[in-house]
Amino acid sequence: MPTVAFYTLGCKVNFYDTEAIWQLFKNAGYEQVDFDGEPADVYLINTCTVTNTGDKKSRQIIRRAIRRNPDAVIAVTGCYAQTSPAEVAAIPGVDLVIGNQDRSKLLDYIAEIQRTRKPVNAVRNIMKTREFEDLDVPAFTDRTRAFLKIQEGCNNFCTFCIIPWARGLSRSRDPKSVIAQARKLATAGYKEIVLTGIHTGGYGDDLENYDLADLLVDLDKVEGLERIRISSIEASQISEKMIDVLNRSRKMCRHLHIPLQAGDDTVLKRMRRKYTTEEYARKIEELHKAMPGVAITTDVIAGFPGETDEMFENGYRFMEQMRFAEMHVFPYSKRTGTPAARMEDQVDEETKHERVHRLIELSERMQLAYAQPFVGRVLEVIPERETKGESGESWLTGYSDNYLQITFRGDPSLIRSVVPVRLTEAGVNECRGERVQADATAAV
Repeated sequence: MPTVAFYTLGCKVNFYDTEAIWQLFKNAGYEQVDFDGEPADVYLINTCTVTNTGDKKSRQIIRRAIRRNPDAVIAVTGCYAQTSPAEVAAIPGVDLVIGNQDRSKLLDYIAEIQRTRKPVNAVRNIMKTREFEDLDVPAFTDRTRAFLKIQEGCNNFCTFCIIPWARGLSRSRDPKSVIAQARKLATAGYKEIVLTGIHTGGYGDDLENYDLADLLVDLDKVEGLERIRISSIEASQISEKMIDVLNRSRKMCRHLHIPLQAGDDTVLKRMRRKYTTEEYARKIEELHKAMPGVAITTDVIAGFPGETDEMFENGYRFMEQMRFAEMHVFPYSKRTGTPAARMEDQVDEETKHERVHRLIELSERMQLAYAQPFVGRVLEVIPERETKGESGESWLTGYSDNYLQITFRGDPSLIRSVVPVRLTEAGVNECRGERVQADATAAV
């Protein structure tokens, strides 16, 4: 039986794409082996290019695969392959460069390379692609939450971001295909699905009279599915219709990830973001009213070119007011080829580091403040993994619908099922709880 080994760098969408590619290999009779285990016949590296470091790490992994088995077919896909195909193809030992499209043809290319031993560069201009590449994932190798990719590409062209050039313009998956895959995942025993994409909230921009809110209404009807989570949505895409759907749905998680990136209007404008702090705050306020107890998480970049101390302090105060449940904080990282990398007033590394540190401290304070009111309340948790305590007892960890990570004592047979858990102790990255018998109390 031929063997294939995968290595995935970067975001959740890349991990989803690797799972989809694995389905192609599996259907062709391949066995998956560990990347650093026995030598494989084919190595597929799914690369990242979101920062210059992503490119460097991708090159290191490609070379590692070549060393593992110089006779194997080395195939490289993903964002770095898409934006720099000539650079990837120039690495001695690379056989196939395929980018972020035409992956359904992967096995044909590999068969041809095995026959002729001639390298192939199959990357073409992704900006001309208008169709969503529909690759199905009926089950995930090692995850208890299922990801469902509904959208690809982005039309925003923020000044710090290379991704539109790596993924192309926004295109939506056919609603029938999304629902069909959701049904398959529910049948396979997944209780929660996470809707994901490069610009998930842009779903439907290229469809007629059908948007993300409509999709949520249809997903709500999928039997066996208990939770639907949106991986990320822009503030500008949260319409009244969307809030109404979130509010009425029995299955929508009380958790939304809404990227802010900066809390100062001057910085937002330089980033080419499509909202002001005032507009963002208004959306957050509407959500808190419509969904009491909702967890709002966000992304923030510290030290964007031109961010003065005053702008940073403005942003810091604004973030404090937003009562986020958690912030993912990143120092600004130059990405060659983007307008921000060419801006004159770059912030020095020491200042960036100091700002990141302060924002992480703020995030931890807000995390604790968000979790504390839930102490004593019963939340529904879907356990994802087991760890052993000092005396050998089983502890399970999973997420509540409002994105609190809770650890409690329980049997591993409960993994992937919905378990009522009373929160006993609020923590920063992890809370403690105790299992409640299902009929003892209703979850709140």
